[in-house]
Amino acid sequence: MNTKQILKTTLPLLLLITILFAFKKKDPSVLVFSKTGAFRHGSIPYGIKAIKQLGLENHFLVDATEDSLAFTNENLSKYKTVIFLCTTGNVLGEEQQKVLENYIQKGGGFVGVHAATDCEYDWAWYVKMVGGSFLSHPRQQMAKLIVTDKKFIATKHLPDVWERKDEWYNFKNLNPDVHVLLKIDETSYEGGKNGDNHPMSWYHSYDGGRAFYTELGHTNESYSEPLFLQHLLGGIKYALKK
Repeated sequence: MNTKQILKTTLPLLLLITILFAFKKKDPSVLVFSKTGAFRHGSIPYGIKAIKQLGLENHFLVDATEDSLAFTNENLSKYKTVIFLCTTGNVLGEEQQKVLENYIQKGGGFVGVHAATDCEYDWAWYVKMVGGSFLSHPRQQMAKLIVTDKKFIATKHLPDVWERKDEWYNFKNLNPDVHVLLKIDETSYEGGKNGDNHPMSWYHSYDGGRAFYTELGHTNESYSEPLFLQHLLGGIKYALKK
């Protein structure tokens, strides 16, 4: 076979390979945002490291920032989900708030971890999206979590009653329209203030997008705990629509 014949045979194959690579689906990207304007959790570096590892293992890319100026329409368009990891206090200016609202309205995903409810108290849109606001917490202690939805991706792997140690929030301004995944048994620990209806994790469709929240994740140890990491991964996958 001469050179001309070889080229005639191989060129279509090379063209097909090029087309397939061009249309290969790219891994989605998430942005971890961990800015703090009040209390700063020492577990934040552990959380970032853990989410990056989850990304490597589950085919999504992870960027992390504490710069609120990263919230521009152009920059957020790179990401399918934004993760608020233990954010506290006022973390976004008015312009950045509008950018996040626009991002969610266009179908973006949101994941809130632990202190994501301990920020932006005066931003009603955010409070409704994240699902509530932090009120108080007792000392860290063991408690029993009740799984209220065994079919959802973030809880289907969990035992019906999940006993673990963490910092347990009491909430105010809870959004009644969320779908609760976990609630805490206030008889199993000291300091609960929400009674029989004390949610700890939930999800919902919100203003065009998807939002997941878990109260868990205060401790450093959480981010090496297999059950918690699978729970967090499920929430990220929900937000990513994976």
